[in-house]
Amino acid sequence: MEAEEPVALQELKGRITVYTIAGCLHCLRAKARLSNLGLPFFEVNVKECPDIHQQIINLTGYFTVPQIFFNNIHVGGNNDFTNLSPDELDNLIDNVKNNPVPSDAPPIPEPETAVKKAPVEELKSKRDEYADLILEFKESGIIGNHWSCLKMHQNTFTGKKLVNWLMEVKNLENAAAIDIAKDLMVKKFLSPLTAKEFEDSDTLYRLMEHDFTASLNTGATAEYDAVSASKHSEAMRDLTLKLFSEHITPDGKFVDYKSMVNSPVFDDYCELATQLQRMDIESLMRKEKLAFFINIYNALVIHGNIKQGSPKNMWQRYKFFNSVSYVIGGEVYTLQDIENGVLRGNRKGIAQISKPFSKGDPRLKVALEDVEPLIHFALNCGVLSCPPVKTYSAKHIDKQLKLSTAAFLDGPDGCQVDVSKKECRLSQIFKWYKIDFGGTDEKLLNWVLEHLGESPKKKVLKELQAQGDIKLTYLPYDWSSNAKD
Repeated sequence: MEAEEPVALQELKGRITVYTIAGCLHCLRAKARLSNLGLPFFEVNVKECPDIHQQIINLTGYFTVPQIFFNNIHVGGNNDFTNLSPDELDNLIDNVKNNPVPSDAPPIPEPETAVKKAPVEELKSKRDEYADLILEFKESGIIGNHWSCLKMHQNTFTGKKLVNWLMEVKNLENAAAIDIAKDLMVKKFLSPLTAKEFEDSDTLYRLMEHDFTASLNTGATAEYDAVSASKHSEAMRDLTLKLFSEHITPDGKFVDYKSMVNSPVFDDYCELATQLQRMDIESLMRKEKLAFFINIYNALVIHGNIKQGSPKNMWQRYKFFNSVSYVIGGEVYTLQDIENGVLRGNRKGIAQISKPFSKGDPRLKVALEDVEPLIHFALNCGVLSCPPVKTYSAKHIDKQLKLSTAAFLDGPDGCQVDVSKKECRLSQIFKWYKIDFGGTDEKLLNWVLEHLGESPKKKVLKELQAQGDIKLTYLPYDWSSNAKD
């Protein structure tokens, strides 16, 4: 099949402006349609221009992206753009063809004003003093299979053999060799099978990278110490958004996860994911935990789709969210663990008969003390009805979560109001996690009104609530994957 001829761009006196974020499917679809129409446009990434984003929110009353303008005429989002009649579209095109940019057109950034990203290399900090030692030990031939309690343990070694190797190869006294081994435990290079502290005995150990072979970030040594857990997670999320935008179909409908594995960007991402193995997360404060684990969750979903493929049915989804995992700070965290164990304060999730973390589980140390309902509008599980993907920072996490919640409720997937039927239709998210929003219809409705942005939808919903007898129902949830088959 011959490649299609590119559409010739039309000459415009005015300007079409599209406000977007990286990886947003609706944004990509709007841009694809503009390109197919031969209409050049100026794109503003609101993540890189937060001041302009706030101006657009104030101007339109909408928190969602994309927001599309033909000169100073606000079209709306991608659905609004798609639903324009032929006459309406022709009038808009005539406007930008024949009229220069008016003084009251929406703002665009001045050159060099966009927020600059730190390169991946700056996030590695310094190389750990024991990195070369671990790499050398891996080549020593000591790591192998060992029997214990009638079970074969792969990729293991005894504490005694490690100490003897340190004494022989590094010419150390026994006490000094034991001290180094203890340091390796503290720095989470080693993982004990049974003992809590290092012992110069036949007790078995593994390197952290070998301990949880099913996790997606093991198999390589975490040689570098991260500068900051929250900044590290932001960088990982930004790389996945870059992958997302580079491997999207031209119409913006599907993502080619299979081709991502061959991308240099994915190699950079995997390098950052490896460093999570030894990252200190127990000292994180609430805002840092929120930003870190939301970013890691959303990145891990994409990593899981790349390596394992997208789940196609209920059983595959259950397996996916309970098995796809990272080793973080020496502990395994599945998607289920992150959402329900950490971010929901160790509450039962959908189809779970018990809490994710049992009493005494070391991961309880990083779980939030109380559930944060706003996380439901920041987590993206990789299906069409999920909230859009974004990157969150510890400094602005509360504001960002409120904006994401308002944007989700503002869209048709989050909340719909039918005045004629006196009905408020909400996303299934509110049904599944109703306890997080108060537990009753009345409290849930009050919560929605409190978090809706100022908009016509909020005004109508308030009026219906004041009249009483409002019916609460739930919208169908689209579990379709955005993966290209």
